[in-house]
Amino acid sequence: MCGICGIVDQNQANHQLIVPMAEMLRHRGPEKAGYFHQNEISLGHRRLSIIDLQTGDQPIYNEDRSIVVVFNGEIYNYLDTRQQLSERGHRFTTNSDTEVVVHAYEEYGLSFLKDLNGIFAFALYDTPNKRLILVRDHFGVKPLHYWFKDGVLLFASEIKAILLHPAVERRPNRQALHCQLNLRYNQGEETLFEGIHRLPPAHYLIYEQGRIHKVCYYQLPVNINHNIKENEAIEGIRFYLQQAVKRQLISDVPIGVYLSGGLDSSTIVAMMSQAGVNPIPTFTLGFNEPTDEFADAALVARHFQTEHTTTALTPEPLQRFPETIWFAEEPKINLLQGFHMSEFVACSLKVVLGGLGGDELFIGYDIYKYLHAVQWMLKSQLGSWQRYWAEPLSTLILKIQQGTKILKWDEYRRGLQMLLAVGSLERFYLILRNCWDFDWELTHTIYQPDFYNAPLTPVSSYFDEIFEACRELPPLDAIAYVEFHSKMVNDYLLVDDRMSMAHSLELRVPFLDKDLVEFAFTIPASLKMKHGTTKYLFRKAMTGILPQSILRKPKWGFAVNPYEQFKKDLKQVAERILTPEFVKQQGIFNYAYLRRILDYPPHPRLRWHYNYLWVVLGYTIWEQMFINSDNFKKRLLQTEEYYH
Repeated sequence: MCGICGIVDQNQANHQLIVPMAEMLRHRGPEKAGYFHQNEISLGHRRLSIIDLQTGDQPIYNEDRSIVVVFNGEIYNYLDTRQQLSERGHRFTTNSDTEVVVHAYEEYGLSFLKDLNGIFAFALYDTPNKRLILVRDHFGVKPLHYWFKDGVLLFASEIKAILLHPAVERRPNRQALHCQLNLRYNQGEETLFEGIHRLPPAHYLIYEQGRIHKVCYYQLPVNINHNIKENEAIEGIRFYLQQAVKRQLISDVPIGVYLSGGLDSSTIVAMMSQAGVNPIPTFTLGFNEPTDEFADAALVARHFQTEHTTTALTPEPLQRFPETIWFAEEPKINLLQGFHMSEFVACSLKVVLGGLGGDELFIGYDIYKYLHAVQWMLKSQLGSWQRYWAEPLSTLILKIQQGTKILKWDEYRRGLQMLLAVGSLERFYLILRNCWDFDWELTHTIYQPDFYNAPLTPVSSYFDEIFEACRELPPLDAIAYVEFHSKMVNDYLLVDDRMSMAHSLELRVPFLDKDLVEFAFTIPASLKMKHGTTKYLFRKAMTGILPQSILRKPKWGFAVNPYEQFKKDLKQVAERILTPEFVKQQGIFNYAYLRRILDYPPHPRLRWHYNYLWVVLGYTIWEQMFINSDNFKKRLLQTEEYYH
């Protein structure tokens, strides 16, 4: 993995920024820096050496140096592509996967992108045509951000590098913050920085003659095979999983596994064992909480005779919360576990495999239990009843519950509102995923008047296009498609990339192998989940491969429990930072509501409230770090300032 950045600017004086921009990304590639400059274009690269340790430094060029690329990620099918290109007369000067990009572009133009199998974000400059092309992989595993105004284009793996340019004003994006408070992530191209966007997955951006335009080069097929038999699906799962893991073992350095003790990570260990990897380094993180999975992980480690090590979070995890926000550039609730896990693993290795994607492909999250229970209702079209009766009744339920001021009843209120939304799959799903701005009255509870009186776009509008793409699918299949194109990309993958790269650790995701993903989405959800059992089909596919106790194990999730966190240090840190004076001056959040949460007796049913408190606290740290600091790159607000 690496970090990439670039400048397109007629003002030559600004091109000296390419070096500090790359330095901002040093953690993504601590081993070597490389640069390209020609006329109005500058490219920067920081390298973490994984493949071709000797000759793979970047930028990399074609034979006559007319095409140049800086690349972040891996191409797992590059050897096949390289052979095809060699047979067509292309000469290679390195053994890296990156070099196939410049030659494939020469040979096929941009049509070669759809055939790549990997995780990547890269910038390619076509010198003869004065064309700069930015590309992001099919499923959004690797990040790429850009800013464009008045003919100036800036891009980077992380936003902090873009912020160095004097033309970029550091302003918070109100709409993106509203999304964060609803979803705990930002959907679409928005970031918390106004004017800075992220290139969507499976897209490329072309800069030519002072203008930019984006093109989608791939779309995951919506093509369910309702005739597939259970045994055929099981055989396919095993085949494509084995193939995916074998592909992602390509490396010139050792590879380990994040082993949570759950089904997905245990499966990766099993596939590595079948591929002949020995020994397999495995790593497990706990939270000092009752749901720790040390025993299950140890069972898998013994079964496959791995080299297993464990660690646990400190009793006061928020001590390093500001540090995680610096790397994530968002105030997310699920940063700490990945940050500590990556730090732990990076002491031993540079590459690790993780199990992300298994739940999205094979119906693994608990939300599917709710969806499965009412799917017959979700298929119905309630039409006018929804508009004239259900929605007003939902509003009435909110007003009644809000009037009681009993916070632990919020969970029941949301459950009732979710049932009243069964005539709209999109509304039902978003309420299930904690979206609250269907009830605009809540904006008066959560925000200060100056914030809620300004126009805010409903969060649901970011999902309309995705739901339209899968509207012909049955409810469970449709939600799996939506989750894959929303929460997985903009929440889970973002966290995995930023927290692993914070420690110069490459994290690969075998479940997101392109062939495996396409096959998995041909299997109907009615086969993947049966009798209310999530991952029914996947469990059957792993029968005889994994220990029975792992196959029977329910979904735990690799996350800090917000209720336990509130009792540890979330309350005390929030009270210290979110004072009435500070919150009023900030002008966003309603202090009375924050105070109500802080004063309410701790209760497991206040998970949403503790997560909300976490995001508010995180946003405050983010704002001070990136927006209000005169010199943000020095990170003036260090951990000790916040914690003590």
